[in-house]
Amino acid sequence: MYLPRARVALPLAVLGQFALLTGATVTDPAVLDACPGYKAKNVFTFGPKLTADLVLAGKACNVFGNDIEKLKLEVTYENKNRIHVKITDPADKRYEVPESVVPRPHADIFASPHSAAIRFNYTASPFSFSIYRVSTNEVLFSTASHPIIFEPQYLRVKTNLPADANLYGLGEHTDSFRLQTHNYTRTFWSRDAYGVPTGTNLYGNHPIYFEHRTTGTHGVFLLNSNGMDIKINDTEGLGTTLEYNVIGGVLDFYFLAGSETDPTEVARQYADVVGLPAEVPYWSFGFHQCRFGYQSFVDVAGVISNYSAAGIPLETMWTDIDYMYKRRIFTVDPDYFPLDRMREIVDYLHKHDQHFILMTDPAVAYVDDGTYGPFDRGTEADIWLKAANGSSPFLGAVWPGVTVFPDWFNKKTQEYWNNEFKLFYNPETGLDVDGVWIDMNEPASFCNYPCTDPFQQAIEQDLPPARATLPPAHDTPIFGNSQLSKRVDHSHDDVQNPPYAIANAAGTGALSDKTAYPHPADAVHANGLIEYDTHNLYGTMMSTATRDAMLARRPGQRPLIITRSTFAGAGSRVGKWLGDNLSEWVQLRQSLSGILGMAGVYHVPMVGADICGFGANTTETLCARWAMVGAFYPFMRNHNGDTSISQEFYRWPTVAQAARNALDIRYRLIDYIYTAFHDAHTTGTPVLQPLWYQFPKDTNTFGIDTQFFYGDSILVSPVLEENSTSVRAYYPDAPFYDFLDLMKTHIEGGGFVEHSDVNFTSIPVSIKGGVVLPLREKGAMTTTELRKTDFELVVAPAADGTASGALYLDDGISIKPKSKTSVDFTYKHKKLNVKGTFGHPTGVNVSRVRFLDVQNAPRSVKFNGKAVAKDAIAFDAERGVLDVALKTPFKHSFTVEFQ
Repeated sequence: MYLPRARVALPLAVLGQFALLTGATVTDPAVLDACPGYKAKNVFTFGPKLTADLVLAGKACNVFGNDIEKLKLEVTYENKNRIHVKITDPADKRYEVPESVVPRPHADIFASPHSAAIRFNYTASPFSFSIYRVSTNEVLFSTASHPIIFEPQYLRVKTNLPADANLYGLGEHTDSFRLQTHNYTRTFWSRDAYGVPTGTNLYGNHPIYFEHRTTGTHGVFLLNSNGMDIKINDTEGLGTTLEYNVIGGVLDFYFLAGSETDPTEVARQYADVVGLPAEVPYWSFGFHQCRFGYQSFVDVAGVISNYSAAGIPLETMWTDIDYMYKRRIFTVDPDYFPLDRMREIVDYLHKHDQHFILMTDPAVAYVDDGTYGPFDRGTEADIWLKAANGSSPFLGAVWPGVTVFPDWFNKKTQEYWNNEFKLFYNPETGLDVDGVWIDMNEPASFCNYPCTDPFQQAIEQDLPPARATLPPAHDTPIFGNSQLSKRVDHSHDDVQNPPYAIANAAGTGALSDKTAYPHPADAVHANGLIEYDTHNLYGTMMSTATRDAMLARRPGQRPLIITRSTFAGAGSRVGKWLGDNLSEWVQLRQSLSGILGMAGVYHVPMVGADICGFGANTTETLCARWAMVGAFYPFMRNHNGDTSISQEFYRWPTVAQAARNALDIRYRLIDYIYTAFHDAHTTGTPVLQPLWYQFPKDTNTFGIDTQFFYGDSILVSPVLEENSTSVRAYYPDAPFYDFLDLMKTHIEGGGFVEHSDVNFTSIPVSIKGGVVLPLREKGAMTTTELRKTDFELVVAPAADGTASGALYLDDGISIKPKSKTSVDFTYKHKKLNVKGTFGHPTGVNVSRVRFLDVQNAPRSVKFNGKAVAKDAIAFDAERGVLDVALKTPFKHSFTVEFQ
């Protein structure tokens, strides 16, 4: 959620960013490359490990502090596809990302350099190292000619890469999916980023990149949560260079071999490091509606009723901070959102197989008069993030005014958080929410630098703001009109203004601006760690605590947690929305690179942008186009701000129809994407994929981020330009079939197709040849109803006439389901084999099988070897579609074939 009055201040904020960036550190690369670097001594190799001492090789350059004279190098071959390279200061305790936040991957005890797909090579003096692919001897990462710099508050590693390198990742950002290679900086420091501007640091931090070449794809992950700039450039006559500039911690690299043929393999290898994505409830793939600005319980109930009346499926209703009393978490406003009326809404939703989610922020109002339980209980437990003196809580200014912040490193905080959830979200006496929405967890603070008096700032900023409308009568009718160990020593470090200044775009650019990080010292955690090191972990730690609190409420059930700030590995616990975007066509386009980054690289697959835009006013055509694109976000939610016009889908006829059309496709595909999520959870295969993941040799696909694969087989090619009813879409060398009319398109060698007459209620969607799709035969108003709807199978052959697919079903909610159904589909020589284990009852039929690209009417069709009646067979010669009606219970294996 944006800062108070942020929209009116936006032009000044943009100007401020340009001014800020001029304050970021810019250093001549030649100066850094002239530093002495290190010499490798006492090199020792045993099995999968190599260790060495790195000793300063000459006169220290001391660019941003004193060069550390002796370092420790440790290289470990952790498995055949992963090398761990770690450089530390053996004489001093330096901060490292705690294993409680990012558990380290297990190493294969049988790993060996001799069987590895990639290898570590080094030059002793001056020390440099490289990683190369064994099969091709291709260098993937090399620090040659770029000395390592290791100082108390500055670490530098630089690698040479090919010219025009195809680099992806290094999020969170709103830049193109394929990263720029000219004078480009990615900054890592979590901030509240209203308008999600390009070229700046945003809410989360994922220091992982994939590099794709026609010879293969590999990955490089730096496990470090300190602030950093990663600079990519092509101006040194060395092709592309990539340089890490880090203001603390250690150098902790994981190099991933990836694959020469399958780009998704590097994604699976990254999942081995940071964790497999969490499975989410089946119902979470339904449509979600929210708004910051619903004035009362009457508004919320009206939206639910209006969606029903408009015939637009609404699975989950959300409520922003409006429901809170004086914007305090774990409260309801007794006049505008009285508890009994809110419970009535929740009961209504549950009775109609729908769901309810509320906003929960990290900041807790500082109310020391004994009237606010969440503050009193937290104070008694002593779980607040502390000011530099280590005794009094750090104070910020957020929505409810002056606030304190839970310290997620405090061992008592989880118990506190669980208890607050138990009390407020109690099914019998509170609000029985089905999921949780976390905002402002960078953590964000509205307190302007240097924030010496948050009480005065809260007054000046009118926090919390007063209600602008009168409350409704309590009995207003609703629903009536609708059917860490040793402490790290920072005493000699300048943790407010480190000698190397990262390009932080928050406020003045000071690390402590607009966050829980006080001036003139630093916020201290219960285990002695400070925000200078752990700032980028706050959001993910809150997410983990919230997931655990929800598991305590509903043991054994998968929680849906949607957060704003993430760090590497967050997807193993939560999903994410892309933050406070704007209702602009360019931001619709940018959302595609955003979801591809989160789901395709960072393993946060339950992701989506605010559909129709959060800030400013949308338009009918923008909202219609966005509704259709949003139907292919894994997390689909319409949400906007309190100063914008209402934008629920039913408010314009065009948008309503666009939503109905897109949601029908989405709901028919839910089991397909649910299966993809299960595969992601078990193997790490991404649920969204750029075109080059599927066509790694086709150089035309490397820069495309205006199309994407939903799952591995549904190609989405949306119209993204204002007032346009056409789109130029690229189709690689393979058969593709239109999702609606099932007509085949195959451009030999690959090429562009101009889709014309794409009206504002349609979106080009294609099926990639080679798949058997399990679809529901029609959409539904809820996912509960959908699970009672029959399946149909669509067989879309590849160029060689074969196809395959899979379906996974369970109860849709249990972390460890008692029963499961797993089905494999294979098609070859005009015969479809459906084979599975049907432990979980589907309760429905397979209504028909649709064979595509059939050249002639069949002479015979057989089901399980027996002839099918002629009236159950239909052939469309123009489209090449053969339909075979079955109406067979989907509880056993079967075959369908034709001649």
